[in-house]
Amino acid sequence: MPNFRVNLAARPPVRLSALSVLLAMTTVSCQTSHPVETIVYGRTWTGDSAKPWVTAVAIAGDTIVATGDSADLAKLVGPQTRVISGGGGLIVPGLTDEHVHFLDSGYQLSSVDLRDASTPAEFVTRIKNFIAERKPGEWVLGGNWDHEKWPGSPLPRREWLDSVSSKNPVFVQRLDGHMGVANSVALKAAGITRNTKDVPGGTIVRDPRTHEPTGVLKDNAMDQMFGAIPSGTAEQDDAAMHRALEFVASKGVTAVSAVSSPWNEVAAFKRARAAGTLTMRVSIYPALSQWHRVADTVKADGPGDDWIRLAGVKGFADGSLGSTTAWFFEPYTDDPTTSGFPVTPPDSLHAWISAADSLGLQVVVHAIGERANATLLDIYDSVITAHGPRDRRFRIEHAQHLRPQDVDRMARLNIVASMQPYHVIDDGRWAAKRLGPVRVHDAYVFRALLDHKVHLAFGSDWMVAPIDPILGLYAAVTRRTLDGKNPGGWLPDQKISLEEALRSYTVEGAYGAFAEQYRGSLTPGRKADLVIFDRDLTKVPAETLDQASVKLTMVGGKVVYKAN
Repeated sequence: MPNFRVNLAARPPVRLSALSVLLAMTTVSCQTSHPVETIVYGRTWTGDSAKPWVTAVAIAGDTIVATGDSADLAKLVGPQTRVISGGGGLIVPGLTDEHVHFLDSGYQLSSVDLRDASTPAEFVTRIKNFIAERKPGEWVLGGNWDHEKWPGSPLPRREWLDSVSSKNPVFVQRLDGHMGVANSVALKAAGITRNTKDVPGGTIVRDPRTHEPTGVLKDNAMDQMFGAIPSGTAEQDDAAMHRALEFVASKGVTAVSAVSSPWNEVAAFKRARAAGTLTMRVSIYPALSQWHRVADTVKADGPGDDWIRLAGVKGFADGSLGSTTAWFFEPYTDDPTTSGFPVTPPDSLHAWISAADSLGLQVVVHAIGERANATLLDIYDSVITAHGPRDRRFRIEHAQHLRPQDVDRMARLNIVASMQPYHVIDDGRWAAKRLGPVRVHDAYVFRALLDHKVHLAFGSDWMVAPIDPILGLYAAVTRRTLDGKNPGGWLPDQKISLEEALRSYTVEGAYGAFAEQYRGSLTPGRKADLVIFDRDLTKVPAETLDQASVKLTMVGGKVVYKAN
């Protein structure tokens, strides 16, 4: 096994002499007037374009104070310095995830898991077994089912759930979060019947013969169901937060953008910080429709600090490809009755973005279909023209299907593309049947965006996809779909290099959240957030990247995860 040593000395560090620090500064990049408490040795990609590769990182307190050659930094080591050896693995800056639904994911970690249920029968059986351990009347939520795994890809029906759940309301969502299925108990609790009208930006799927709801609700049609689901208590929120924090630390994630954050999630983050249990940095983006409350909160309390920052607001332009609610110019190939739809009316989207921008808030908006992305770019362009130039860093969350002319516009307007590479290898199994052989080539155009100098920040959309940057790196570099049918990569001309993908998980993630002054690279003066992989990712075949794992995660100079 590779050498990997962490010496957690309990004694206080020895302050180095001024002469020893001066000698070290002649050979390494160094910023310190404090004791060097930790040295991390090993092959290190820093993310610093001026000095991308080093073999040692020195840390004082929560800050990086020197990077350079291991022999040079050894001069900073005292008898009480903690020494961490990468042991043949790769050391990188702390990994960011620029799109998560954090508290919901913490709840999902203890909910029924339907993601890999490969048949309707397995879907039903898992729910049955889960309900067997619940009290009558207790809601069953979460799920993350994927009907594209099932033979023929049928949508689930309430009758499936009713067969195993007569006493518990059940509402389990598709893994993309844009569609869910309810049993009859849940539909009754929400007051959804055959007489319930569809709402703009949503669909109640109905039986074509009886016109009764099948139980499937899409996008805004889910809001009525959400209104019937009891809210979690503060204690339940804190337990979900704790589960989520432990899990993401094990994946090397040291900072996230929590999007569509409800205010109880904001409160849970703050309680974790006050209790000393917050082990990652978070930029929070509540709903765009609440722009006024966000602005008032920032004005009253300030935006926050390098641990928790109320960063801006997050909106929706459309739905998802898997739910056939992503908005395109032309109808879906496999469902010519629809081309998707805007989840937020474009007039409202424009008004809210304009208002938020006028108050200095960063705006990030979900857009998947080509028409949704084009419409959002029209709005961004209009607001920029009306309000004048400034460093606003508008973001498109997902930016999944982009016409070539819209890639050009993103570059011109300095729009950040906040994308999730795992979706490539997941959606690539079936996207062509939705879009046909021509439109599908505009999917996840990582290479085109980088070639046009667009800032590309990576994330996961957890729990929609696994919060595992290793899988994201594998997806971005190989584009090998999960079904094994594209060994050379799905749309392989859009592959990017490992170093480019690492940059999107570190430097560009920090840029996308206005956090590059304190995180994103291993540079003197930045916070000591880093990850050690169990192998050197630059020296293994790309198709084996998904076999790597995290050995150690450090945030602010503290080890928050160490593999056994």
